[in-house]
Amino acid sequence: MLYIVGLGLGDERDITLRGLEAVKKCDKVYIEAYTSLLSFGLSSNGLSTLEKLYGKPVILADREMVEEKADEILSAARASDVAFLVVGDPFGATTHTDLVVRAKKLGIDVKVVHNASVMNAIGICGLQLYRYGETVSIPFFTETWRPDSFYEKIQRNRNLGLHTLCLLDIRVKEPSLESLCRGKKQYEPPRYMTIMTAIEQLLEVEQTKGESVYGEDTECVGFARLGSEDQVVVAGSMRELQSVDFGAPLHCLVITGNTHPVEEEMLDFYRIRIEQADDKTI
Repeated sequence: MLYIVGLGLGDERDITLRGLEAVKKCDKVYIEAYTSLLSFGLSSNGLSTLEKLYGKPVILADREMVEEKADEILSAARASDVAFLVVGDPFGATTHTDLVVRAKKLGIDVKVVHNASVMNAIGICGLQLYRYGETVSIPFFTETWRPDSFYEKIQRNRNLGLHTLCLLDIRVKEPSLESLCRGKKQYEPPRYMTIMTAIEQLLEVEQTKGESVYGEDTECVGFARLGSEDQVVVAGSMRELQSVDFGAPLHCLVITGNTHPVEEEMLDFYRIRIEQADDKTI
């Protein structure tokens, strides 16, 4: 049996009772470590915290292992109970869908335990979830690679008056281009896109395209560490949000569309005040 268990967004306590029961009866427990991270996953004692709660070792499954060595996980699941732990909800990333498809094709039973994800936790700001359009990803730009496919998606959403969730890039255990050219993988240090970087890149693309889809005065909502005790939610223009210190990762950004009076009332609790903007912190 393969259990795909969502862990939620905060820390080890966010696992559901059903998820915890599944983990405790499994012979092997893997945790993905590339599509997202628990807040404690950024610290050195993250795995030990999980292992203490579960009462068993947890195997760190990086992108390379899950995408290139999934057979190892599936082989174990054919002979015993195996848990694959996913930050947020199990189906927040296509890699996890692929794992389920491969398991089912091999005749392996699969059980999924859902949990909170960024896709619904953003509701904290008051923007109604059914008024969102297509979600976009903002990747880190490089000197030679500056993709802008997200621009047209944001444009379509805004033409319909819909909000846009922007998921910001996470670069964990990514091989450097130089090492790939040499045929020996060496990994770059982890990088987590900030809201400031995301807005800089968004505005750069707008300047290049020049279609006035959004601009420095466009209202957005910035989120940091959603689901954690110290989560931060701030509403303001792109220009205003660039002056806010959102702190540690993970960050995400919502570009607001047309808002309902009820949404406006809730957003007002998170809007930047002049004195806050001067302090550059919230």
